[in-house]
Amino acid sequence: MSGNSSYNPTGAVEKWFDERLPIIRFSKEHLMDFPTPKNINYWWTFGAVLAFILVVQIITGIVLAMHYVPNSELAFDSVEAIRRDVNYGRIIQATHAVGASMFFAAVYIHIFRGLYYGSYKAPREILWILGVLIFVLMMATAFMGYVLPWGQMSFWAATVITNIFAAIPIIGDPILALLRGGFAVDNATLNRFFSLHYLLPFILAAVVGLHIWALHVPGNNNPVGVEVKSSHDTLPFHPYFTMKDLFVIVVFLIPFSWFVFFAPDILGHPDNYIPADPLLTPPHIVPEWYFLPFYAILRAIDFDMLFISSKLGGVIFFGGSIIVLFFVPWLDGSKVRSGNFRPLFRPFYWLFVLNFLMLTYLGAQVAEGIYVLLSKVGTAYYFAYFLIILPIVSRIETPAPLPASISESVLGKAEASGEKG
Repeated sequence: MSGNSSYNPTGAVEKWFDERLPIIRFSKEHLMDFPTPKNINYWWTFGAVLAFILVVQIITGIVLAMHYVPNSELAFDSVEAIRRDVNYGRIIQATHAVGASMFFAAVYIHIFRGLYYGSYKAPREILWILGVLIFVLMMATAFMGYVLPWGQMSFWAATVITNIFAAIPIIGDPILALLRGGFAVDNATLNRFFSLHYLLPFILAAVVGLHIWALHVPGNNNPVGVEVKSSHDTLPFHPYFTMKDLFVIVVFLIPFSWFVFFAPDILGHPDNYIPADPLLTPPHIVPEWYFLPFYAILRAIDFDMLFISSKLGGVIFFGGSIIVLFFVPWLDGSKVRSGNFRPLFRPFYWLFVLNFLMLTYLGAQVAEGIYVLLSKVGTAYYFAYFLIILPIVSRIETPAPLPASISESVLGKAEASGEKG
């Protein structure tokens, strides 16, 4: 496992420890000396940002769980008690709540970077699949966490989203009953969601570990998509990229801190500061902003398709919008990774980004009139991009010439050839 390591333990104790648990050797190989393409830019730093936020979320979540009461009669008041009566409770609760939004903001940037630079292409397919699995676990964890404050929007969002499973033939009703713990969203539902919300982040952390492991087998992709050809193409991860990551984390903490200290509730829905009332339905049920694109896709299917009801159709498209991400490595057949060298791919990609932002906006609007029509258009393009455009474009486009090496892309042809000599 150690390979050709430059690590040499000094002293008898360090040598004894290294022979039994080579954790220092592992850290030096995979965290400090790990060869990293010299041309990776700031878009690659969001992996470190995500790891940092995951640690923040787990720590603040553990502290909040010490004071939260998972009971339908007491949950809302326990959140208020945390904010008012627990030492630093307002800061801890705000950090956890805002952290969820910042987590998704960073992961969307991370995903779109991967889509543009072809980070899902061979030999990184498993890396991409694990990344999508992390995204799914994040969505499940965030949804269950959103229910815990037990406000009006929490309660009714849980009712609407769990009802999705009822549309699945045969197994839908048993799954719904298992999730809710009964026929309706109630105390049993809250207990189930609290338990799963506490458990899933640790499973998420384990999958993140696999994701990092899968990254370290083929190594990092890079902006030109050319594989490492020699040691001249790389730099040690530390100190060059650790400092770059730390800088971006500090910059990322500026808006994070602003939300925590000055506007902790601005990203939430006002109705969620009203205790849950099963007899009073809010006029417009809206999930958290990071679910809105997929919520818009769910609501866009308001028509029957042959023997498939509109409700089941919405569930199929909702699930399909996430499942399709697992198959991107095989849907895009281009041998060129980076979008910088794919002139036909680029306009479709940026249209996809704009379409995704439009779906985010539409998911927060009332499902009527022009909003429903635009949601249908956005949903159609979302699936067309993956199932039609990527396969066709990857076969008909003529990519621009690639640089011979990473060094050439950084230094230019003359300097790179001189460096090789």
